[in-house]
Amino acid sequence: MTPLADRFIHLAYDPGITPAGGGLPGLSVLKNVVNSINLFGIVAVVGALAVSLGVWAWGHHSGGHQAEANGKKGAVVAAGAALGLGAANGIVAFFSALGSQVR
Repeated sequence: MTPLADRFIHLAYDPGITPAGGGLPGLSVLKNVVNSINLFGIVAVVGALAVSLGVWAWGHHSGGHQAEANGKKGAVVAAGAALGLGAANGIVAFFSALGSQVR
């Protein structure tokens, strides 16, 4: 049986892995695909926001309280999705930098 201190030293082993660009072929293609998916998502969110605002307005003016509430929910969800899509790169960069500081 190994002493407890040796177990902790074994757990603290640094494998020396860090992210590096250019290590695999096709990285630029993958970046283009992800950028295109992000753009597609933003365009879809614009459509969802337009539909949600239309449902909200229609529900408000026709007295349809359920439609009005659903339009409001859709508008908030679409705004949140736009926020997430726009901030995705920054969020990942932030947490990646934060994670690289863990020792």
